[in-house]
Amino acid sequence: MKRLHLYIIKSFIGPFFVTLLISLFVLLMQFLWVYLDELVGKGLEFSVILEFIVYTMAMLMTNALPLAMLLASIMTFGDLGENNELLAMKAAGISLYRIMKPVIVLSILLSIGSFYFYNQVIPVSYKKLIALMSSIRQLRPEIIVKEGVFSNEIDNYSIKVGRKTPNGDMLYDIMIYDHTEDKGNVTVTVADSGTMKITKDKKYMVLNLYSGQSHSEMQPSDRRQSTYPARTDKFTKQSIFTVLQGMELERKDESFFKNQNRALNNDQIVYFVDSIGKQLEKRRIDMAISLNYISPLTTEIYKLARKEPPTLNPIKMVHYINIDSVLTKCSGAVRSGTINTALNNARNNIRAISQSEEMLTSTRRNLNRFGIEWHKKYTFAFACLVFLFIGAPLGAIIRKGGLGMPLVISVVLFIFYWIITTTGEKFSRESVTSVWYGVWFATFVFLPAGVFLTYKAANDSVVFNISAYGEFFRRIFKFSRKKDNELKEN
Repeated sequence: MKRLHLYIIKSFIGPFFVTLLISLFVLLMQFLWVYLDELVGKGLEFSVILEFIVYTMAMLMTNALPLAMLLASIMTFGDLGENNELLAMKAAGISLYRIMKPVIVLSILLSIGSFYFYNQVIPVSYKKLIALMSSIRQLRPEIIVKEGVFSNEIDNYSIKVGRKTPNGDMLYDIMIYDHTEDKGNVTVTVADSGTMKITKDKKYMVLNLYSGQSHSEMQPSDRRQSTYPARTDKFTKQSIFTVLQGMELERKDESFFKNQNRALNNDQIVYFVDSIGKQLEKRRIDMAISLNYISPLTTEIYKLARKEPPTLNPIKMVHYINIDSVLTKCSGAVRSGTINTALNNARNNIRAISQSEEMLTSTRRNLNRFGIEWHKKYTFAFACLVFLFIGAPLGAIIRKGGLGMPLVISVVLFIFYWIITTTGEKFSRESVTSVWYGVWFATFVFLPAGVFLTYKAANDSVVFNISAYGEFFRRIFKFSRKKDNELKEN
């Protein structure tokens, strides 16, 4: 039996690692495609790009593990079924449950490792990735001067060129507006040709101009003067040396992102949820206390009602006065003043409630995000085990190995799982349903399906045999027709 278990594990390990790499690659390409515009044209070093890819792959590992488990289990048991090895094992008296036992143990260990990875490694990777992405977003791209268009990428200068060589070494028909003194377009330089070079450290730019002239408007000595003097300087060669800012990657501090939901492990999430929950309750109480409950009632009304004005917190006090009966005993001025004051207070309360509702909704949504992240660490780990009980019986039933049919089935099932998970998370985030139910809903759907498929495969049931279902419906139809004939005869 030990040899059989070792054989099953060896048959599973190879496809698992291959499918894990394939899943990581596909998910990585999808992620890079979304953020491609933020990476291209920034002049990033290879080490920075590699660092970005490593952090991204760590973030995508929890998504790739369930998909790899599903695909590898279908491939492994599909190969065993296609080569009649499963049939030989069952003929020897070995049940499917015992055949799956080593893979189940391996899947449990993988689920535990997935939870630890999600809970300990991913928060660190997320902080590093989000800090790196934020630094890259603020990184200015390489200065690109296009023909016939003013470029403002160089601080304090606006440059336009008529044409340039294909490699960009030489620029022709150059026009430059100097804004270093922040006085508008008072200084303009034109040149027949020139070159633009950026130093290797990307801190400075040197612009060499040839055969041109510079025009500058001078400030008049008398403010009442309506005309402005001008100055024109001709040159054979002139160099502009300026400092470039934002061309280097400046790392942001990771501590700025430490309080985001994905940057916390479960213990930290529990602390933050408790803290945010207390803040939410305090804001509710403060909002209720701030509303005007008692101000419309004047001292005269309390005297007529034979009650003392309340001195306790109106939220914790039951204080009832029949306003209609009391107002009939008041003078017209008191009655009118009380009604107007009540209307003003009602309008103010409506406005305050509307503003507080938006704030409380935002706080509740943020609280739900932390709860969703806490549950996701368990659901993605448990998904590895669930997908094993779906993939292994499916492979035993369809009896097809390789990457063809297993890949199609795995992708369809995983997309379906991802749609349910995303929908449940959205419902939980918007408080449409409870957090735990929204996050675990996909598991509630797939776990019974896995148990059903495992039972059918263990008992050699024809799950995907269309003729068997046809025979089932023919029997039902035949039974129904027989009943109708009996009723007609009677």
